[in-house]
Amino acid sequence: MIAIQGNTVEILTEDGTADAYLAHPDDGAPHPAVLFYMDAFGLRPQVRSMADRLAGEGYTVLVPNLFYRHGPAPVVELPEFMDASARERIFEKLPPLGQILPPAVAMRDAGAYLRWLAQNAHVADGPVALTGYCFGARLSLLTAGTYPERVAAAAGFHSGPLATDDPDSPHLVAHRVTAELYFGHADNDPSMPVEQQKRLVDTLGSAGVRHRCEVYEGATHGFTMADTAVYDPEADARHWAALLDLLRRTF
Repeated sequence: MIAIQGNTVEILTEDGTADAYLAHPDDGAPHPAVLFYMDAFGLRPQVRSMADRLAGEGYTVLVPNLFYRHGPAPVVELPEFMDASARERIFEKLPPLGQILPPAVAMRDAGAYLRWLAQNAHVADGPVALTGYCFGARLSLLTAGTYPERVAAAAGFHSGPLATDDPDSPHLVAHRVTAELYFGHADNDPSMPVEQQKRLVDTLGSAGVRHRCEVYEGATHGFTMADTAVYDPEADARHWAALLDLLRRTF
């Protein structure tokens, strides 16, 4: 691991200004970029810590507050540790995620984040990688298909629904994806049931997308988040190994 620098930045979008966290090696050199899509709980110390860890591996990591239209992070007050009761209270305060950030709006924002990275002195020339968690995994897949010329690799963990019957389901962009993809699913996850896992794999295979999809047996939705009661250290370690392996093959 190497020394890193992390600070809050602002990104001009078509709809306003998004606050974000930027972490990068503290060596004055440009590094490959990773656009990090947060989970539904938002930009908070746990997510910043994960970004710092990625930066320590030699990457410049941008974590936008995806809910910036509702205010700077944290959009709702968050406890240091979130058990089941805290989770319920938090979601009562948030509008449904589809209303907060519908796919078309999310991809408009994604373009702004990618342009900002392309112009940042801490970012090396070339395409970026993506990683996303919970509903952020949906954005990873959508971004890979919406901006294929800018995305070299994309990962998602304990994802929200990726292959539904909805007309804007993320799996429908598969034919435009040129990046390598990796998805680590939670076991028995109602957000990403077995039938959707199969549909995703079949769609990616038919589209000729390089991909790997795995089920983390025994892990619950949210398994990477150490500030929640569903955190699974073993599954989290597996997630880091898979993500870093993907990034090393990419850059």
